[in-house]
Amino acid sequence: MRTGRLSSSLPYSLIPLLLAAACGGDAPETGARDGGLSSIYYPSRLVETAPETFRARFETSGGVFVVEVHRAWSPNGADRFYNLVKNGYYDDIRVYRVVEGFMAQFGIHGDPTVHYQWRNSIIPDDPVSQSNTRGRVTFATSGPNSRVNEIFINLVDNPSLDERGFSPIGEVVQGMETVDSFFSEYGDGPPRGDGPYQAQARAQGNAYLDAEFPDLTRITRASVEGEG
Repeated sequence: MRTGRLSSSLPYSLIPLLLAAACGGDAPETGARDGGLSSIYYPSRLVETAPETFRARFETSGGVFVVEVHRAWSPNGADRFYNLVKNGYYDDIRVYRVVEGFMAQFGIHGDPTVHYQWRNSIIPDDPVSQSNTRGRVTFATSGPNSRVNEIFINLVDNPSLDERGFSPIGEVVQGMETVDSFFSEYGDGPPRGDGPYQAQARAQGNAYLDAEFPDLTRITRASVEGEG
């Protein structure tokens, strides 16, 4: 689940122009839950402290699963996850990497302009206080202090990840059968397999994933339970 650094086929120099064009210059001030994506374009604004415990409900093309997050386990990670879920970041994205006997990963936004806005919004690492057991939810990294927005769910116990600094933020408390049913036949991405290529997914978003890997499980909506 180390994400790696991308070498995009869409030059990043063009993405701000696309963003401005899409938003008519400046992004509108409506929030993600009000019919726009403007809040997601401003990572520096999404820094609310998470409740000590909260649940995030994920509606997918294969069913529903619920993640219970404990801020004490990983405070920086919990805060970031709370803001992402609350503001609609995980709506209409794909579970693009499922490795049987290991983990399932998602978090590449369907709109590459949104990914561009978040690419440098890194949160510091948290000490590992809980093990990466089956059902635990953890941020993906590309090395120390590199967490941004990609998440993976452990499909089995992965204690070796604890020693490598992967700090779980919570665990699936409902719908693990949904997680187990995530489409996995594409396998891992290059260079380990022929599944979705992370760099291209970040550069082209859902347009690439839907065209080349149409059977991927889709997350249609994620929300904080009790908050809409």
